[in-house]
Amino acid sequence: MKDQRLTVFRAAVDALVESLEALVRVSRWTDADAPPDALSTAASKLVDRLGSANRLWTGTFSGTPADARKVTAMCTAMKRLDAAYVVYRKKVSSGPENVVDAAATLEFEIAESIGTRPWS
Repeated sequence: MKDQRLTVFRAAVDALVESLEALVRVSRWTDADAPPDALSTAASKLVDRLGSANRLWTGTFSGTPADARKVTAMCTAMKRLDAAYVVYRKKVSSGPENVVDAAATLEFEIAESIGTRPWS
């Protein structure tokens, strides 16, 4: 039987990635019009999603060795994404000229963190 808790971890990773990718897109938005509502909404949920991810990775998971490896991989990805967001915020806060570089760095970290998705 497949552990349903894995679905919760996967959903948390996916939601976090969605918000971070939305943040990158919004930070690069140059059109005169505002970003689409769906994009702005996803970006606005980032802090809540980081909080959810934090609660998951600080908890204790007890399951089969295979499931535990998947959860560990997802927790590692969430921690890495959290750290990448902190770096992004520091770069952005140091000056508006750093937004493009900060977004590129965050985008790279997103790709690296979820890369092969070993939990799939």
